[in-house]
Amino acid sequence: MIDRFAQFPRALAERSERRRLGPAGTPTLLAHPDWETPAPVVLWMHGRTVNKELDPGRYVRWIRAGIAACAVDLPGHGERHDPSMQGPERSLDMLAQMRREIDGVLEALRAPEFHGLFDLSRVGIGGMSAGGMVTLRRLCDPHTFLCASVEGTTGSLRSLYFPTQEETGTRAPWAVSHDPAAVAEVDPSTHLNSWRPIPLLALHSEADAVVPWAGQHRFLKSLQEHYQARGHDPSLVRWVTWPGTGAPLEHAGFGRYANDAKNAQTEFFQTHLRPTPPQAV
Repeated sequence: MIDRFAQFPRALAERSERRRLGPAGTPTLLAHPDWETPAPVVLWMHGRTVNKELDPGRYVRWIRAGIAACAVDLPGHGERHDPSMQGPERSLDMLAQMRREIDGVLEALRAPEFHGLFDLSRVGIGGMSAGGMVTLRRLCDPHTFLCASVEGTTGSLRSLYFPTQEETGTRAPWAVSHDPAAVAEVDPSTHLNSWRPIPLLALHSEADAVVPWAGQHRFLKSLQEHYQARGHDPSLVRWVTWPGTGAPLEHAGFGRYANDAKNAQTEFFQTHLRPTPPQAV
């Protein structure tokens, strides 16, 4: 097992592989319940300045539930470390590039070398913070995902980058000025008309000092209205929040509620991806 996985729980380390997938050679962590029988899979994207190995407890829960993980490094992060891509001034470039890479990563899982172990008829998608923004924007384009879950993120980049005084509250303004047209291109809230209704779970701290809950809450309410207008149950969009968690900036994980958050997300994916749990993990 490679050094990068040295601190992983044994149950995960023994079931993990590192690959570079797709035309872009996206660094990917693959974890499978048993590497023997087909399993549904979740494509997961981390937040800005960290890497795909963050929070292995998430992946342990998934494989114990019979769900494979396909976690990728965002552009400029992890195995493709580039500090210039991690700063706020390049955030739009990073979001746009990762959105373009998603399909290539998933298509690579069809390769004969994987023997159909990743069931691409049962795929979920999700991400935290920046990874969640990529997730929500990707869902505005045609796709085959069955469900999605995001954490500490927003589908309204307008509110994040150009907040009103009310939206800013106690949060400092975004550190960099961006071209509104460039923001609109990657902003999920400007592309909702093409969103195909699927189950979505959002997790958030209401005290998040980096990505305020207010903007995400408005986006989720708009998304519910979008579902209802198209004849779908608005309760397919749901959220779980906590007034405060004790996490750094109320953004990096969920502090004392981390276990609750991971369990809720795993149960969500179990419900919608229909895995068959392995005998023992």
